[in-house]
Amino acid sequence: MTAICKRAWVHGSVQGVGFRYTTQHEARARGLNGYARNLDDGSVEVLACGEEKEVEALIAWLKAGGPRSARVDKVLTEPCALQEQPAGFTTG
Repeated sequence: MTAICKRAWVHGSVQGVGFRYTTQHEARARGLNGYARNLDDGSVEVLACGEEKEVEALIAWLKAGGPRSARVDKVLTEPCALQEQPAGFTTG
């Protein structure tokens, strides 16, 4: 089992539509740690840490559009090396 962390920036109509909470639900269902938080530019930053297969599945879900109430225009991702993984998955 390979644990990884990835950071994603999701652009589009992703604030005020339940995007962070739905992402939290999806991440927790996959056993991931991290967060989904709103940024000042209207995008959402997502940090996902856990089993590589599950992190990639969450990123694929984000790229596919996330929750029905959102409109995702683009998702940018990068690998992330953390000293310590966050505990749980938050919407802060």
